[in-house]
Amino acid sequence: MRILTIALMISAGAAHAEPVGITPDLMAVEVETSSGSVSISRVQDNDAIIEGDFARIARPCPNFCVQPMIPAEGVTPVGELEVLAFLNDPNVVVVDGRVTTDFVKGAIPGAINVPYFEAADRLGEFGCEIDFDGWICDGEDVKSVALYCNGPWCGQSPTAARRMIEAGFPASKISYYRAGMQGWQMLGLTITEPAE
Repeated sequence: MRILTIALMISAGAAHAEPVGITPDLMAVEVETSSGSVSISRVQDNDAIIEGDFARIARPCPNFCVQPMIPAEGVTPVGELEVLAFLNDPNVVVVDGRVTTDFVKGAIPGAINVPYFEAADRLGEFGCEIDFDGWICDGEDVKSVALYCNGPWCGQSPTAARRMIEAGFPASKISYYRAGMQGWQMLGLTITEPAE
């Protein structure tokens, strides 16, 4: 009888999975992307685990050293809820600073890819004006940027932030999502499908 009771409790628990929200009052966020509308939510499988490249936690330093929360003076660190809000804010561009080969394997929906080594040369995409001496980034049309890359051990977006600032982009208009793809996937948040 006791074995039957335990078996019934296990099967009842498996059949009654609890919903996984982003916050208690937020199940999903709709984001417009170049491919159409995408609903960002968390994986609903209560037994889901992180797998793949982002499950690896012990990569040699250098190059995979833990990054500071603030990669340059004036940059604002942010978390997932801020990134979700930025995705629907027309004054903010969410930028994946990873190399394109990583971006096409999966990214935050709505983010654009600006590899870290191109960031200082592409400030025009954020509203800066080119000048003979570099960039002018003080106009009303200059958007804020939220940078991310692979995770807390990835130096690509911190490097992009520093290069953008050196090129004339205001540090006060840069946010840094340090958790990156590793943190995003750890929380089971929606990513883009890998390009074929």
